[in-house]
Amino acid sequence: MSRAEAFRRELLAHCYRMTGSVDDAEDLVQETYLRAWRSCDGFEGRSSLRTWLYRIATNACLNAVRRSDRRTVPVGLGAGPDGGAESAAAGVGWLQPLPDALVTPESADPAAVAVARDGVRLALVAGLQHLSPRQRAVLLLRDVLALPAAEVAAALELNVGAVKSLLQRARARLREVEPRMDDTLEPTDPRARELLALYMSAFETADADAFSRALRADAVIEMPAAQTWFSGKRACVAFLIDDVVGAPGTWRTLPTVANGQPALAAYELGPDGAFDGFGLGVVSASAAGIARVTVFGHPSLLPRFGLPSSLGR
Repeated sequence: MSRAEAFRRELLAHCYRMTGSVDDAEDLVQETYLRAWRSCDGFEGRSSLRTWLYRIATNACLNAVRRSDRRTVPVGLGAGPDGGAESAAAGVGWLQPLPDALVTPESADPAAVAVARDGVRLALVAGLQHLSPRQRAVLLLRDVLALPAAEVAAALELNVGAVKSLLQRARARLREVEPRMDDTLEPTDPRARELLALYMSAFETADADAFSRALRADAVIEMPAAQTWFSGKRACVAFLIDDVVGAPGTWRTLPTVANGQPALAAYELGPDGAFDGFGLGVVSASAAGIARVTVFGHPSLLPRFGLPSSLGR
C-alpha cells in the first residue's frame, strides 16, 4: 500500500470539500487508509488504485456527514445591511480554513498548483455544504474527479439514472449558492499582495479611507458561524471602523495563505500589553479590489498555519 501515500494530499482535499472541516478531513483520510489497508487483499485492480481510494474516502465521508447531522442556514435568511451579495458561508458554523501546505502539490508545476487551489476555494467549499451529502459526493466525483457515471454509481451503490439526476440537481443548487468570482487572483499575484497589505495596514491603523481603497464596491464580509453578513463597501467599512478595529494600534496582523487565497492572521491588544491571537481573515481578491473577506474568529487556528498564538509587546 506504499503507492497509496502518493494520493494523501488530494484525498485530504476531497474529504475537506465533502465536510468543510480540516479536522474531520484529516480523521477521514486516516480512516480511508486504515480501511484500505484492511481490505487491500480484496483490491482486484478492476479500477485504478486512485479510484478505489476515492471510493473508500467518499463513503467514509458520507457516513461521517450523516452522523454529524449538520444543517445549514438557508442562503438569504439574513441579508447584509445594503442587501446585494449573499453569503454561502453564513450559517456554516463548522467551516474551517485550510492551510495551503496540506493540499498544494509538491510539484513545482504552476498549473498543478493552480488547479489544487481552485478546488478548495472557500466559496466552493461553503457552497458544497448546502447540498445533500449524496449530491455533494456525486458532484465531486463527476465534475472534480471526472469519474464516469457508471463508476460513481458503483461507488455509491446507485443506478446511473440516479447519479445523473443527483448531478443535475447539485449543479443547479451550487449555482444558486456559490458566489462566482471568475477573476480571483492567485495569492502570489502582485495585485493580490498589494490589496492584502493595504487591508492589513487599514486594520492596524483604523484607516477608513484605506479600507475603502482596498475593498470592491460589492465587497462582502462574512462570518461562517453567523447568520448575517455585510455587503457593499459602505456597510463593510462602517462595520470595520465602528464595531471592529477600535483605536489605531489595537491590532497587529501577519500575512498567510489559506484555501489558495491571501489571508491575514489578526492579533488584538490585551490588558497586559501583548497581542493575543484572534483568528484569520481569508481574502478573495480581484484586480478591482477585495471582493470578500471570510472571518474565522478562532485563535486555535493560528498554530495550524505555522503562526504564533500571540505576539509580544
